[in-house]
Amino acid sequence: MTDSDETRGSGQPGDFDFLTGEWRIANRMVQPGSQDEWLEFPGEATCWSILGGVGSVEELRIPARDFSGMGLRLLHRERGVWSDFWVNAKSGELSADGLTGVFVDGVGSFTATEQEDDGSTVVVRGVWDHITGTSCRWRQGISHDGGATWFDSWFMEWTRVSAS
Repeated sequence: MTDSDETRGSGQPGDFDFLTGEWRIANRMVQPGSQDEWLEFPGEATCWSILGGVGSVEELRIPARDFSGMGLRLLHRERGVWSDFWVNAKSGELSADGLTGVFVDGVGSFTATEQEDDGSTVVVRGVWDHITGTSCRWRQGISHDGGATWFDSWFMEWTRVSAS
């Protein structure tokens, strides 16, 4: 959805409140440069709902990979659409164009179109699903055919440690 779209999304304050708290995360990610070799490693996150549910902040920590970062999700109230931004702690830079989307029937799907180094266009997608009071899943994928088919390359199985 772009700023020029006239349709209103269904995003509401509090859509990301399910993330508030402390989490342990089981990561399963395709080895870079491979299509079928998977890496598995633990992670953890602390998440907060801010601004009356109009924002959500996630601090992700993956010590086994010497990696950390911050997710920032903001609801554009007038458009009813969420933007999901990322900051890698090594660069400290906010991703320029966040993934945008909404939750429908308990599944949050967020996409962005990106240009590859070879000039081709891909659609990147992050999906929140399997949401319960004690767990959820996030998965990341790409599509080279405009979203007709997807290759999911990273899965994060979240288990709640405590609510904040």
